[in-house]
Amino acid sequence: MRFAALPLLFAPLLAQAATLSVCTEASPDGFDVVQYNALTTTNASADVLMNRLVEFDPTRGELVPSLAERWEVSSDGLTYTFTLRPDVKFHQTEYFKPSRSLNADDVVFSFERMLDPRHPWHSVARSGYPHAQSMQWPDLIKSVEKVNGNQVRITLNRRDATFLPTLSMGFASIYSAEYADQLLKAGKTEQLNSKPIGTGPFVFKRFQKDAVVRYDANANYFAGKPNVDGLIYAITPDAAVRLQRLKRGECQIALSPKPQDVTDAQQDDTLKVVQTPAFMTAFVGINTEHPPLDNTKVRQAINMAFDKKNYVKAVFENSAVPADGVYPPTTWGYAKDIAAYPYDPEKAKALLAEAGFKDGFSTTIWTRPSGSLLNPNPSLGAQMLQADLAKIGVKADVRVIEWGELIRRAKAGEHDLLFMGWAGDNGDPDNYLTPQFACASVKSGLNFARFCDETLDAAIRDGKAVADQAARIKHYHTAQQIIHDQALWLPLAHPTVSVLTRQGVEGYQANPFGRQDFSKVSVNR
Repeated sequence: MRFAALPLLFAPLLAQAATLSVCTEASPDGFDVVQYNALTTTNASADVLMNRLVEFDPTRGELVPSLAERWEVSSDGLTYTFTLRPDVKFHQTEYFKPSRSLNADDVVFSFERMLDPRHPWHSVARSGYPHAQSMQWPDLIKSVEKVNGNQVRITLNRRDATFLPTLSMGFASIYSAEYADQLLKAGKTEQLNSKPIGTGPFVFKRFQKDAVVRYDANANYFAGKPNVDGLIYAITPDAAVRLQRLKRGECQIALSPKPQDVTDAQQDDTLKVVQTPAFMTAFVGINTEHPPLDNTKVRQAINMAFDKKNYVKAVFENSAVPADGVYPPTTWGYAKDIAAYPYDPEKAKALLAEAGFKDGFSTTIWTRPSGSLLNPNPSLGAQMLQADLAKIGVKADVRVIEWGELIRRAKAGEHDLLFMGWAGDNGDPDNYLTPQFACASVKSGLNFARFCDETLDAAIRDGKAVADQAARIKHYHTAQQIIHDQALWLPLAHPTVSVLTRQGVEGYQANPFGRQDFSKVSVNR
């Protein structure tokens, strides 16, 4: 009934030529992006409402200015001085009227609330600061100082070659200190999450969970007003329904289509398929804190038991390539000499017997209810893994858990085997390693393997401490070897990012990181 009602809900707005409607697959967790790590939340908050000091341009493959028009790095690599773009306006809404433009105070606030436990806003984030914690920012960043009204100096405790690229990630978005002060004084701090304010191309209007997010174009956007007057996220969990709504013109863009939907769209003259190779990996996280998954041989057996090629063919329908490890093969630093675990059920049985589980064991498989780019058919994938594990004597119960609840409980380490995916944000290999395998990430919840090892942690840490790429690659090869030998993941696939649009949509580009930029999109009806 909800989907039947949505066309009526959107019909008046869609009659306007300058409104862009995007069919998305899930509700955001909230709009205070620093609290969350789901790409769905980044797309609904950081990508449309916010800006960062720098951005990563995937077309050029490099960092470009954003809120900072320029920056300087000291010769020792410890001090970064950012000069802010002048006259950047924060959003004006019915609940906030800014009295000034962006300045250094906003940058200091945005960082300090994540870094300083004594900051009045630090404890407001109910979910903590998973990205800042996993990136070890509290330990890495020595100070964030206002030099003057339009300059900020960030000093590090140690050299980190990944720091500048990390600033392009959604959690490094810059917030209004003035708005935060207003909310703090009024005792309404929760509204930073429910009534967001940013500097981005669109202004938040309204959110109805599991139904719609509405935005207006930001007429004062420093990069120029978007080409549409309004933006709608039509939350539509079922991929087949997203395609039908696209065909009926209720949406102009549909995200995360199923592979068969892409094939159908390619044969429809009213639709277009926009694609790019994804800097992403689909995987099954193996919780090393839960016996018997804490046994390396058991984890290796799980890797050998699963017919990955059959899985990719059935679930991704040739829209992905099987994953042998953490990185897509095009990543610099990819260790191509590390052989993937072969599909070998008999060897898997032998490993279980060596580990003391000749008769198998019981476990659980967690997955989401609706499909996504990194998991197009959750039910089928979980059933295939369940069946292959049964062949080696492992009884696995499949548990389908709503996406928001799945993320929350997985970050708490409640899962056994978890269907998950990771999208890098800036093309740097560390964008996988630190969030997913560093010891600090166990505490923040992003390390779904729940594995903390000093040798692995040192390889990750040392890879960030040098600027020379060849030297970094050596450390990252060491890290990949440990991850493989310990079988911390069951790597599944590297997908292709596919987005469906109607023929009248111009200016949309698929992003290899799954990020969304609608600021330059136009709709020609």
